[in-house]
Amino acid sequence: MQLYLPIADLPVNVFLVLAMGAAVGFVSGMFGIGGGFLMTPLLIFIGITPAVAVASVASHIAASSFSGALSYWRRRAIDPALASMLLCGGVTGTALGVWTFTQLRALGQLDLMIALSYVVLLTAVGSLMFSEGLRALMRTRRGTVPPRRTHNWIHGLPLKMRFKRSKIYLSVIPVVVVGIMIGFIGAIMGIGGGFILVPIMIYLLRVPTSTVIGTSMVLTLVTMLFATMLHAVTNHLVDAVLALILMVGGVTGAQFGARAGQRIRGEQLRLLLGLLILSVGIRFAIELVIQPSDLFTIREMGVSG
Repeated sequence: MQLYLPIADLPVNVFLVLAMGAAVGFVSGMFGIGGGFLMTPLLIFIGITPAVAVASVASHIAASSFSGALSYWRRRAIDPALASMLLCGGVTGTALGVWTFTQLRALGQLDLMIALSYVVLLTAVGSLMFSEGLRALMRTRRGTVPPRRTHNWIHGLPLKMRFKRSKIYLSVIPVVVVGIMIGFIGAIMGIGGGFILVPIMIYLLRVPTSTVIGTSMVLTLVTMLFATMLHAVTNHLVDAVLALILMVGGVTGAQFGARAGQRIRGEQLRLLLGLLILSVGIRFAIELVIQPSDLFTIREMGVSG
């Protein structure tokens, strides 16, 4: 069943897009992440232009993050003070990212920038997460106690603030900087950034795992909602029809993914997630190195076919 997407300006198979939404929703539910790092490349690979894919997926991530953030709020697993500091940077980074997005589009370099960003970011993060998950799995099998976490130079920075819910005393400088980075990356690449934010908060900022996911979801919700509004007003690239189909599939798949994730150990989840992120990055690299023109001509091929 073909459906014409007005902003993307091409027909797509509704069941294919629904299946993609459900698959990414399953992954999101299993790993507790937004799934934009997977959804945006999939849309590009089926012919959606990178600009429309990034702008439309932002709304999908915002919608999927809302229910998760609400659930964590009811369980008091969100640190309001920490979320506020992250949002101070996140909103700024998102605005800067959308401005950069618009400038790159005007220069005709946006598609290449998005592809290169995915190759560099996903291969780096995927490799780190895969290796860390593999080490954790080996420690578990050997019965080795994981190394004790110690404070680093970040905890010596000035302008400290006490975050009561997370029970930490930390400088607001790295928190705001992290927010800026996540907002900027999300606006340009169409990702929520949870797979980057959560490890940074746990391993660098030493935020307890009890409040990490819920707090990161608040940042994802607000920054992606803000990015959607800016993309719609500034670039007119948000395809509401595409976003709606993805939301329907995503909500459905997330329910099954959450159940599956509860049956897998934490180190196995990190290993699988790292492998998945790395695979997407390698796929982009292959497209750029072996067939650099195909990544940006699929759309025309899909329309003519």
